[in-house]
Amino acid sequence: MKKDPDLESALSRNRRWIVNNQIKNIILRYPNQDAPVKFLQKKFKTLDLQGKALNWLKKYPCCFDVYRQNDEYHCKLSKRMLFLVEEEESVKEIQEPVFVERLSKLLMLSVNHRLNVVKLNELKRNLGFPDDYLIRILPKYPDMFRFVNHSGRRSSMEIELLSWNPDLAISAVEVSARKQGSSEPCFSCSLPSTWVKSWERFNEFNATPYISPYVDSRGLLEGSKEMEKRIVGLVHELLSLTLWKKMSIVKLGHFKREFNLPEKLNILLLKHPGIFYVSNKYQIYTVLLREGYNGSELIDKDPLVVVKDKFGELMQEGLHEYNRRRYEVNLEKQRKKGIVSVRKEKRKEGSTGMTEQDDSGDKLGGLFDPEERKRFYKVLFDDDAP
Repeated sequence: MKKDPDLESALSRNRRWIVNNQIKNIILRYPNQDAPVKFLQKKFKTLDLQGKALNWLKKYPCCFDVYRQNDEYHCKLSKRMLFLVEEEESVKEIQEPVFVERLSKLLMLSVNHRLNVVKLNELKRNLGFPDDYLIRILPKYPDMFRFVNHSGRRSSMEIELLSWNPDLAISAVEVSARKQGSSEPCFSCSLPSTWVKSWERFNEFNATPYISPYVDSRGLLEGSKEMEKRIVGLVHELLSLTLWKKMSIVKLGHFKREFNLPEKLNILLLKHPGIFYVSNKYQIYTVLLREGYNGSELIDKDPLVVVKDKFGELMQEGLHEYNRRRYEVNLEKQRKKGIVSVRKEKRKEGSTGMTEQDDSGDKLGGLFDPEERKRFYKVLFDDDAP
């Protein structure tokens, strides 16, 4: 698939806060929310990160407060970070009915209206579910959900839907058609008009009747046009339920049996470039819903996404401050050595500050090293991280 610079940029930006979000969660779980840096260093290994944790934390002074006590470094969240944590928790409380609806729709999409808890946990961050959703939300709705475990093994535990809500069995495509006053639901295409052949294939595909993903698919013939239409609608609906309208194809593949997906799902998605965008950024195949984005920006932002964007902005602000300080220190060193030219000293600070990618020296675990860069982006694309 031809690369879309805007969507590739969205993939990078949406992930850049993941590592610090994981560190935030580790600190919040530590007694008094004040963790020794030595402890965080051990956790760095589980995050598959190289470099010293102390140097990493100092790069984000707006997010983390690092201080020395009894000859040992400690780290706690900054006041601004704690404020965002409180805001995020508040949003989660308000969003509880949305989570219940989202989980219900997921179960309604599955063949037997049941989903394995272990597999579902792989998607919980994509869907915005709290880490403790199993004990925070499910017990409050015994008329809607129940736990099922026929084998007795912990890994076999499933969540089952107890009541079918017809008001929820309406896909995003159908909702869009109703808003536009159309009687026939159909997909939208977000390709340039110059993609003539792709438009022709899309129009031909769209001309066949829409099949709701909430309709039982067991009567459809495998490999038929009807089944393909239903699968495209199903993936469209799954992506519509996620916070960032995107998902790893590998994780989607874990639900082949539950959602009756084909073995070669990636090939099917590539056949519909007007609906889906498939990226192999950092060697991880990810599918995005094109209509969910305007350029590199999400069109409809979930309240949780808004909070997480604030976290990303705070992280970047701290990184900018760190880069500015480091630049000034290096400039002072050069002055003392007498190697700084007058012209260099007069350059604007904005044109000399380092970017996150440039910040690779002084044993800071910089991302210039290919192996370290590989490990870093592995973490960035791991939604299962703690």
